[in-house]
Amino acid sequence: MNNKKNSGLGKGLNAIIQQPINVLNPDNKDKPEIKYNSSFEFVPVDALRPNSLQPRIDMNVEKLKELSKSIKEKGVIEPLLVSKIDENLYEIIAGERRWRAAKMAGLKTLPVIIKEVTEVEKLEIALIENIQRQDLNPLEEALAIEQLNSTFGLSHEEIATKLGISRPAVSNKLRLLNLPEEIKKGILDGKISEGHAKALLGLHDSNHIMPVYKSILKDFLSVRATEELVRRMNIGKTVKRKSTIVLLDDISINTEKLLREKLGPNVFLTRSMKGGKIVIKFNSDNELTEIVNKIIGEQNIHNKSQT
Repeated sequence: MNNKKNSGLGKGLNAIIQQPINVLNPDNKDKPEIKYNSSFEFVPVDALRPNSLQPRIDMNVEKLKELSKSIKEKGVIEPLLVSKIDENLYEIIAGERRWRAAKMAGLKTLPVIIKEVTEVEKLEIALIENIQRQDLNPLEEALAIEQLNSTFGLSHEEIATKLGISRPAVSNKLRLLNLPEEIKKGILDGKISEGHAKALLGLHDSNHIMPVYKSILKDFLSVRATEELVRRMNIGKTVKRKSTIVLLDDISINTEKLLREKLGPNVFLTRSMKGGKIVIKFNSDNELTEIVNKIIGEQNIHNKSQT
């Protein structure tokens, strides 16, 4: 590994932990041997402690059980990255899920790579690992990025470089923290996706955020339907709770899009429980003529009205 400060962090954990190649697992002599390119050692499972800066808030129990089953069958194929607390204790920098699953599987020791790191590097590496494995909830990512910024003083540009993402992506993640607490909890609990949250942040009037959030939950709106609802509200189109939101589905949105491609941008489709309506707005007689001609073919409606 390059000795340059912070090198390799944005390139992923493979810059720190290299791929396994076979070594004997002391917990189970019958398992295939596992070795690692990096220097490592086995330490007791009970000598490991979780990362004090772990960005993950929620550990999915079912996924831990699945990982535990895999570890029972195949062993731990990647060492944990740890730092030394004292002679007999180690803090996990990366690999807490493997440690928890290994405890569930009854393993007594785990392969580790011991590394001296700063507090900021401890958070960086844990965040990178979770992002690369897609283990973090979007709100957990936002909270960890905010900690890198506020606690450790890293700029958005520096964070983007270290995490291997764009600077706008960092800013967009942080915007999630501006949402009301109830919605942030909804993201954390998996009730809405990051796409839903971004759509909510696009509302011009913040007073509409909670009503739209409740509509997403009640009516099971897709991200696309939520984006369309936000678009309509932003242009001042009234959306009635019992008639439009309920059936603002992807089929209706696609239909409206096809109508607009054919007739122009001022076409609006609304749905209700019993049907719906298509509204076509026009700003002049010429626009009206053009719309009619697109629907029924070339017609001179002005001359016909005078005969």
